[in-house]
Amino acid sequence: MALNVLGLVGIIIFYLLILGIGVWAAWKKKGNKSENGLSNGEEATERDETEEVILAGRSLGLFVGAMTMTATWVGGGYINGTSEYTSTVGLIWVQAPWGYALSLTVGGLLFAEKMRSRKYVTMLDPFQEKYGSRVGGLMYIPALLGEIFWSGAILSALGASISVVVNVIDNTTAITVSAAIAVLYTFVGGLYSVAYTDVVQLICIFVGLWLTIPFALTHSAVSSITTSKKTWIGEWDSKFTGVWLDSALLLIFGGIPWQVYFQRVLACKTSKQAKYLSFSASFGCIVMAIPAFLIGAIATATDWSATDYDKHTNGTLGAEDNSRVLPLVLQYLTPSAVAFIGLGAVSAAVMSSADSSILSASSMFARNVYKLILRPKVE
Repeated sequence: MALNVLGLVGIIIFYLLILGIGVWAAWKKKGNKSENGLSNGEEATERDETEEVILAGRSLGLFVGAMTMTATWVGGGYINGTSEYTSTVGLIWVQAPWGYALSLTVGGLLFAEKMRSRKYVTMLDPFQEKYGSRVGGLMYIPALLGEIFWSGAILSALGASISVVVNVIDNTTAITVSAAIAVLYTFVGGLYSVAYTDVVQLICIFVGLWLTIPFALTHSAVSSITTSKKTWIGEWDSKFTGVWLDSALLLIFGGIPWQVYFQRVLACKTSKQAKYLSFSASFGCIVMAIPAFLIGAIATATDWSATDYDKHTNGTLGAEDNSRVLPLVLQYLTPSAVAFIGLGAVSAAVMSSADSSILSASSMFARNVYKLILRPKVE
């Protein structure tokens, strides 16, 4: 298939926009650095350059904080996975939205306020405070591995989406360019750049996904989603109860010990805001999953043999394309312009999580490994 030039141009414009916002946020930080005071009785002398980059000077308000927290959780794997599981095994097994929402709620109730009030810089600080720098620093290894695997999953979702909608661009190129841009603006502005780009990216995700739904629903190959509700709701099999509970507990409690979460909690202006931030993001995770769920339901009500999709099997998607449900709906059930906007939503979702993982892993290394273990005497 030939390269879709219009789609490629649209993606380039989107990436330049995000990069520009990231650089602007970094410039804004430097311009206002001398004017911004710390809240909650903290002295300005305590705010060294490292904390400025990692925690944005503890200056995040509730709105920006909730937006960046939500955008971090709502990654490419989140929306692609929600659509995939809805269309293949049903809503019963779509656990990530409510699992992450409960995770944020539990984190807000038990940890957010306490962590912020003690003025920690990363989630590893209390471990090093309790067990010493070296033993506590070992916690960086599982944290780093988690960030690597998480980043791989979300970047893979982007590569699959771009390769479908833009055609001949391969996954590796799409992933490399996206990751490079996220690294660039994160390097320039730290959490300031990440937070402000997250706000724009979350808006892009919300608008982009909702825009595709009316076009997909009214496509001639799509029947009412009520006709396929047995598929997208799913069927409960009691023999998988243990697996279901295991996955649920993993999402709820495994979603708490993430630096990307505590980075935003610790960057809040006050301890109370840190708690409310978690609750707001919990609600945001549920809301942002709705359009992805609807896209998955639409896929189950589609006669794919009546579209230009060339791998149909009795009007259904081929098993090898289950993981690409969302980009395939964009490609075959919406006009090209709408598909590109939807692809921008996927790109935004990926970058909003990728930049957070990059900053998270580097923050823990800089403070908990380099500063507190390798060079403890360096100020």
